[in-house]
This record gives sequence, C-alpha cells and structure tokens, in this order.
Amino acid sequence: MPGQPPVAKKSPITTTHHGRTRTDDYEWLRAKDDPEVIAYLEDENAWTAERTAHLADLRQRLFDEVKARTLETDLSVPTRNRGYWYYGRSFEGKEYGASCRVPIADEADWTPPTPAQVAIDQPALPGEEVLLDHNELAAGHDFFSLGGSAVSPSTALLAYSTDTKGDERYTVRVKDLSTGDLLADVLEGVMGGVTWDRAGESFYYSTVDESWRPDKIWRHRLGTGQADDELVYHESDERFWCGVGRTRTDRFLVIESGAKTTTEYRFLDQDRPEAGWQVFAAREEGVEYNLEHARIAGEDLFLVLHNATGVDFELATAPIAPTPRSEWKTLIPHDPAVRLEDVDAFAGHLVVHQRSEGLTQLRILELGPDGVGDDYLVRFDDEIYTIGSGGNPAFDQPTVRLGYTSLRTPSSVYDYDVRDRSLELRKQQPVLPLDGRPFDRDDYEEHRLWATAEDGVRVPISLVVRRDAREAALADGAPLPLHLYGYGSYEASMDPGFSLFRLSTLDRGAAFAIAHIRGGGEMGRGWYDDGKLLRKRNTFTDFIACARHLVETGWTSPELTVAEGGSAGGLLMGAIANLAPEQWGGIVAAVPFVDNLTTMLDASLPLTVVEYDEWGNPEADPEVYDYIASYAPYDNVADLPYPPILAETSLNDTRVLYVEPAKWVARLREVAGADVLLKTEMNAGHGGVSGRYKAWHDRAFSLSWILDRLGLA
Repeated sequence: MPGQPPVAKKSPITTTHHGRTRTDDYEWLRAKDDPEVIAYLEDENAWTAERTAHLADLRQRLFDEVKARTLETDLSVPTRNRGYWYYGRSFEGKEYGASCRVPIADEADWTPPTPAQVAIDQPALPGEEVLLDHNELAAGHDFFSLGGSAVSPSTALLAYSTDTKGDERYTVRVKDLSTGDLLADVLEGVMGGVTWDRAGESFYYSTVDESWRPDKIWRHRLGTGQADDELVYHESDERFWCGVGRTRTDRFLVIESGAKTTTEYRFLDQDRPEAGWQVFAAREEGVEYNLEHARIAGEDLFLVLHNATGVDFELATAPIAPTPRSEWKTLIPHDPAVRLEDVDAFAGHLVVHQRSEGLTQLRILELGPDGVGDDYLVRFDDEIYTIGSGGNPAFDQPTVRLGYTSLRTPSSVYDYDVRDRSLELRKQQPVLPLDGRPFDRDDYEEHRLWATAEDGVRVPISLVVRRDAREAALADGAPLPLHLYGYGSYEASMDPGFSLFRLSTLDRGAAFAIAHIRGGGEMGRGWYDDGKLLRKRNTFTDFIACARHLVETGWTSPELTVAEGGSAGGLLMGAIANLAPEQWGGIVAAVPFVDNLTTMLDASLPLTVVEYDEWGNPEADPEVYDYIASYAPYDNVADLPYPPILAETSLNDTRVLYVEPAKWVARLREVAGADVLLKTEMNAGHGGVSGRYKAWHDRAFSLSWILDRLGLA
C-alpha cells in the first residue's frame, strides 16, 4: 500500500532450550523458495525505493563523482613470476577487468614495466597476452565473481574458478594458454581456487559440506572426470575447516586444518613424494601455528609462527620433518606489545607482518651466510596508516612489493629493495580532478584519538576530516556531521585506508571515523579475546564509548552521528541500537548478523559449528544461551526510540542469511514502530552486487541515505 510499510504476517514458532522458552513470529521468512517470502522481500524493496525516491538525484551525483575521480582505463603494477610480468587491467565503460601478462625482457631487471599510455582498445604493454577477459566470462549473468586463478608451473595452462550466483560455490575450468581453448576438465562445487602440483599434471582443491564448511581436499588429474578425483584429506571435526596451498619455494604442498583457536598442518615434500602427507605437529587445543619453508645459512627449515608461548605469537624454526613443539627453536620471541601476524620467506630475507599500538608494521630480517642479520622496520611518517606486503610470489626476488595507505593517502604500491634499502613508489591510486579541482591530501587531516571504555580500557579511533570543515566547526563552536564505522569480531582489524567514495562525504563537510573496538585484532590477540564469547558485550560498549567520546570532545553530536557496520559489524549495529538508541542519527546495517541466537542454536545452518569458538554453543551451555540472549539484536528489540535504520542484505548470501535482517526489520516495525528500511539484492551474495559500476550504484544508495541523515543531502 503506498505510504505504508509492509507488514509481515505473524506465524509463531515456540522453542525451548535449557528450560527457556522463545517465541519467534517471523521464522517463516526463512523459506527462501516460498513465493510469499519473495513477494514480501519485493514489497520491502518497493517501500525502500518509495522512501528514498527523494535521494535519486543525490545517488546519481555520488555515482558521477566517484566515476569522475576514477581513472577507469588503467592497469595494476605488474608482478614478476616464472618468466612473466602479470597484471590486471580495467576498462572505461566495462564492469569487469582482464588478467594479462607479458614476457620478462631482462632476467636481471626487477623493475616492473610501465606503459607510455593506456588505451582501452590497445595492449597496455608490448607482447600483452590476455589470460582472462572477465567481461566475457560475466556475459549473460546477473552476478559474476572470479574465485581464483592459478597458472601451471610450466606457464602453459591456467586453472580458474567462477561463481555466477553469489553463493560462493565455484566452477573450475582449465585454459590452454597457447591456443586459448578450454580443456575438457570442469569441476563443480569448488571452494575458491586451486593449487597446482610441481609437475603441473594435477591440482588440488577443496569442497564444502552441507553446512558450508570446507572439509575435503581433492586431487584432480588433468584429463579425468571429477568423479575420479582422489580424496586426499577429510576433516571430520565439525569445528575445523581445511585448505590447501604451496610454499613459495615450490617444494612443499601444505594442508591446513583450522578452528578458531587451534590449527594443524600436513605437508607433502615434492622432493620426496614417496613419503606421503605428514602431520607437522598434531593439533593441540588452543595452539595455533602456520608453516613457511625457508633456507637460513644454507639449511632448509620450517618457520613456525605460533602462540604456544604467548597470545601474541612468536616465530620459531624447526627441521623439515614432523616436529613436536618441544623441539621448536625461537627466532623472534613473544612480545606482549607486538602481535606477530604472518611471515614470508625469501632467499635473502624474511618479511614479518606485525602490529603494535593499533598500527600495522612491516619488519625485515636480512639473511646472510651466518643466518639472520639486521632486523628492522620499513617506516613511514603518517600518524595513522596501513602497511602490508603482497604480490611477492618469487622466492629469489630481491625486492618486497608492499602496499601503503592512510585515510588521506591513496593506495600506494612500493618496491622495497633489500639490497640497498631503497623504497621506490611504483604507483599511487589516481584521483582525478572533480569539477576542475585536483585532489590534495593536505586538504585533509587525520587523527588517532582514544576513548575510554566502561571498564577503563583505552580504545583507539582513526578519524579524517577536511581541514576547512574542521576549522569552520571550531570557529563556530558547532559539531561536525560524523560517519562512524565499526566491526569488532574474528580478530579482523579495520585498518585505516583511503576511499574515493569517502571523498564525496568529506567534501560535503562530514568527518569519518573508525572505532577500533575489542573483538577486532587492532591491539593484539588479547584485544580479540576481550570481545568474544562471554566478553562480547565489550564490543558494543566500546563502540558506544567511542561515539560518546567524539561527542564529549566536540567533534560531533548524537543527532549528527550515523553508525555503520556489516556482517558481524551488523550485529554490532543491532546491539548498539538496542543499548543506546539515543546516540545515533541513523544506523546502516549491511548483511547484518542480527538473529545470532537462532543461528547458533541450529548446527545444521552454514558455519554454525565452526563459529562456536567465536560466540559459544548456546545449545549445549545454558550460560552461553543466556549471555547471547542478553544481547542478540533480534531478541532484544523493545519499544524504544530507535533512530532511522537502513538494513541491506542479499538473497543468495551463504554467510549471513537474508532472513536475519528480514525478521529484524519486521520486529522493529511491530514492536517499536521504527523507521526502518530493508533493501535486498535478489541476485547477489555476502559481498553484495558484482561489477564495478553496479557496486558504485549500490554504494551510492547507502551513502545518499547516510548523507540525508547527516543533513548533507
């Protein structure tokens, strides 16, 4: 009915656990194939379209702005591997890009080639070979995602995987790069990409069980059918998932079995395949480790990054053999002020990814004839930033490809040459002038702020704002409109980074901030542990404390604060709406995990069992049941003065099912008469729509709503 929101019918279902009875009026919305459910979701979409029709011009302006600022025909910095430089291309007017390569001209030269100019209808570099045209692969599909692509060791074949539904079940095909023809090999229901063996005659891949847990590793021999593939490993513990990979040296294939707090590795030595797959160190509850093959002082070793001696991990070495923990030798000892996150081994150096005081760090350990030599950090000068390495596939490379960004610094690609310790900028994300105004990072200021949580813990905040907007607000004594983002789960760190879209918010006078709350990994493993299981409420109260700090210190006001979070961050949004509805001018909850008690009570649902170490098992433990019930957003909807809420979801999401926000929205309307909108993508998954321009339109929708709530529409 025009002018009235949809009203979901009530069909009560009562369940009892541990003597506690729950009644759920909207569980019927879980029937995805029911035409009545689809009709309801479409009615919600129509209502959302009606309520946001006044923002149509703003949405188009936001889309036009990001498009104008983007160099649409471009290429990435080429990465060197096995005789070629590999890179990606994008094209003006096309949703997707292309994967390309050119032969290496000079084996001694590690300087990546650069084009004189990039034209949409011309090769970017001499000798360009297009490996995959993603637009061709996406043709005829409403959704497209490339799960992974892997060139065979001979460089003659390419195995790649695609998803055209959004459910993250991929189809693998193999392309002959000399002819462009596809081989007969087609594999269905694969999780992600594949890993070639050294001979290039077979590859390994994983599949999922009925609850969407990667539980099996298979070996596929080229020229055979999928039904004949060899089952290499089956992970039978439902708390664990498994995956397969290869060391940078190409000597070892590895299978990782991982739960939230425990890991176990198997390795296959391709120099001695007759030894078969061997367990490096048997799983031990609470002990996490990973393996990397290194050569130090002429000796082949495993690097073992583990938490057996401290929560923030240490780096050890071990012989190339199954090795009990008692025989690991410390290389970098545990330091409670530094969280070691990963390590990459090269012929002449090790690269350690770590973080301290809420900031990422890149650490170099130089290798010499006698072992590890100098140990130092690659440093930048910004107050807040994100640094990391990637695109370093060659074991013998003398350089480290690294990425650097901040809230006001466009994404930048550097090569760090370990030989002379020089840092060379290879490319910075282009930001084209808008209406004749060039981008200048000095027009913006970024800050690291600290809020104080309920229990006295200091919580970091990263903030960016235009200088002139801040100066005007200070002169007038007026609060700034502020967009506050948070996540706070799975030890995932929301590190500060640049966004072209965000410029459209900042240039309209708003500030943007990230609350680095507990449950994330920004301040180390203890930060994560203090925001999970029976300490999950810290995540929510930290976020509220950050918002209040920004108000109390004069940055903003509650009515000018819009909060946003997605997935587990959407659970955060639901919780802070219940706990402090007066603190927000609006809330955006993307693919929100808001019915988490129902989900965690049903072991048959995707990912539930593997999530027990994150949220607890309310089916088995009454204390966990009561704790989750005390904060679960759906269960705690009450007759409160909720701010306007925009909930966004996707019908084919396999991680957070569409039914969670659908039920939440229905209950918010019924119980509180809340001003709440539900937008469901009918052909997308957890990551939303696919395609560059579709994604821009999608984000423009969200940002226009946010700007409207901030008074900047």
